[in-house]
Amino acid sequence: MTDAFILSATRTAIGKRKGAFAFARPDDLMGDCLNGLVDRVGVDPAEIEDVIVGCVTQVGEQGMNIGRTAVLAAGWPVSVPGTSVNRMCASSLQSVNFAAQAVMAGTMDLVVGGGVESMTRVAMGSDVGPISERIRDRFDVVGQGTSAELIAEKYGFSRRELDQLAVDSHTRALAAIDEGRFRREIHPVTVPGPDGSLHRIDTDEGPRRGSTLETVGALRPAFREGGVVTAATSSQISDGASAILIGSRAKADALALVPRARIRAMAVSATDPTMMLLGPGPATHMALRKAGMTMKDVDLFEVNEAFASVVLAWQRDTEADLSRTNVNGGAMALGHPLGCSGARLLVTLLHELERQNKTVGLATLCIGWGMGVATIIERI
Repeated sequence: MTDAFILSATRTAIGKRKGAFAFARPDDLMGDCLNGLVDRVGVDPAEIEDVIVGCVTQVGEQGMNIGRTAVLAAGWPVSVPGTSVNRMCASSLQSVNFAAQAVMAGTMDLVVGGGVESMTRVAMGSDVGPISERIRDRFDVVGQGTSAELIAEKYGFSRRELDQLAVDSHTRALAAIDEGRFRREIHPVTVPGPDGSLHRIDTDEGPRRGSTLETVGALRPAFREGGVVTAATSSQISDGASAILIGSRAKADALALVPRARIRAMAVSATDPTMMLLGPGPATHMALRKAGMTMKDVDLFEVNEAFASVVLAWQRDTEADLSRTNVNGGAMALGHPLGCSGARLLVTLLHELERQNKTVGLATLCIGWGMGVATIIERI
């Protein structure tokens, strides 16, 4: 089987809901990210055999196959195809995995995997219809916030434990921004403002200065009376795009590109759709088995902070070291543009491995309806 390598990786900054990207179409935003991806390594887009774009709410401006419309909005040759993937919150990580699988199988040599979501311009859940009675007969269908509460209850997590993780996320994200850690990974984009004037966006908007246990502790429960999950311990509604160029060694050599990392293993798991958000643990264990590794072999972890209880449950299930997890903050601070987040985790993970001169990283996300995806990369 052919190895699949990461040849280039980038993302946009993450905008707050109704923030920096409020007047930027998602297909245009993804197109700008695609251009940033190839410009970094001087690759002619005509060389790319497919573009796989994760996007969750595929209606309105995100409908009609945003994988293809983003390619056209980027100004790439019409010969470059594109398709769209929806594995909910892990859509773009799944897109990267699909790209890697095409290279590993030997059917393609150069593929883009990535994702986009404008939660400002396309409302989350606007693609939802009535749930099948067959599903309702089998399961207690609840919202993700309720699932986060059920997880906290199952594991016995206190309000203070969740609040502390949220404060840590903002603290770490702000430190990363202030120290310029994200500069290498973010592709600045120029987007219109409310009056049509253009603005260059190159910094994540979500992290809040002054987040303390006191300020976070003053918030009311968001999903259940007397509950422990608040807005602060939930991911932020956000806008953004991410993209990763995957290629074979032969193609990299032909284009004079230096591979940055190898896709070592990937896994998809499925769990109870009521608890819903416990997929990262099983996906992590599965990916490690496929790679022939243990948790001790992994230098850094990126675990999507859909909710604080999700990360703490993953830590409990895997006995991971939280000091090596989300070291630059996570979705509670940076935001969670649904279709973008999976590849965003991998982009951040790769750049942080390089910054720290570490070797192995693992990225994982929980998913609605009770799934999880995990990907392990190894720097070359």
